[in-house]
Amino acid sequence: MRHRLLATLLAFALSTPAVWAADAASVSQNLQKGNLQTALQQVDALLAQNPKDPQYQFLKGVILTEQKKDAQAIQIFQSLTEQYPELPEPYNNLAVLYAQQGQYDKARAALEMAIRTNPSYATAQANLGDIYAKLASQAYQKALQLAPEENASAKIKLNLIRELFEQGKTPGSAPLKVSAAQPDKEPKPAPAAQPTPAKPAAQTKPQAAAQNPATAAANAPAAAATASAQQTTPGTTTEQTAVEHAVQRWAEAWQSKNLPAYFAAYAPDFKPEKGLSLAAWKEQRRARISDKAKITVKVHALRVQIDGDKATARFRQHYMSGPLDFDGPKTLQFRRENGKWLIVREIVG
Repeated sequence: MRHRLLATLLAFALSTPAVWAADAASVSQNLQKGNLQTALQQVDALLAQNPKDPQYQFLKGVILTEQKKDAQAIQIFQSLTEQYPELPEPYNNLAVLYAQQGQYDKARAALEMAIRTNPSYATAQANLGDIYAKLASQAYQKALQLAPEENASAKIKLNLIRELFEQGKTPGSAPLKVSAAQPDKEPKPAPAAQPTPAKPAAQTKPQAAAQNPATAAANAPAAAATASAQQTTPGTTTEQTAVEHAVQRWAEAWQSKNLPAYFAAYAPDFKPEKGLSLAAWKEQRRARISDKAKITVKVHALRVQIDGDKATARFRQHYMSGPLDFDGPKTLQFRRENGKWLIVREIVG
């Protein structure tokens, strides 16, 4: 795990915007040389300038993991899941740390959250398979302790699991994979009104686990909702198209960092989440959008429901900026004012 982590960090540094990449590359070089304390000091200096930056926080969590300061690393990744619940990587790394402590139930729960956030996250899918195998191993061991004669087959299965993990071992590695940077690349967006595949064939790995039953069950209502949305009530097509255009204009304004157009997409009484006032939310969004070198926002699997002067748009939002690359569900609630559809609420997840 340690060797893979350092290699991924170097790739991470080279994939970021110029200013941040220079800082991250310097940190990666110190990590490769074993100068972990210097790397930590560099990240702390970056966080002093921008304490809420998810990239810097995430990198500090990785450094602490390398220093085997698991409790501090867990605290950082847990905080990231609360601040940015749409990011699957902190959940994945939490799972790795929990697994190293033998807390497989916690690891499973964290990985299921990562997959719920991004069903196409191949690293988390493979890690979840390893966790299931570990849990099965514990169950077989318990069965043998309680009734060895009656559970002879459990011994055979236990040996198979042990052989599986022995075959996958390399010096300095561990069964679970740490995410040190951005998630695996997403497949091309699916056509509108079609659910995104839970596990693209292009990302399938021989050792990956079978699809989590809970994830499959969660996807079933979404598929049903998609089919229902396709049965458009006569007379609503024009308004649905208008809402779809409003969503696309909002995404394009965000992507182009056109702040006047971006804020114009929201109603005057828009209520931000997390208890922020509208003024505080605008200031926060202005800072987060303006400091990005490049932003890409793609909307796919868009479904619109109209209810008089109200509308709900549900879709998957693929956001990319520097090392951040994630695809997650999003809901925008609209209200029609003077013939224009404006956002009154925004829901992630």
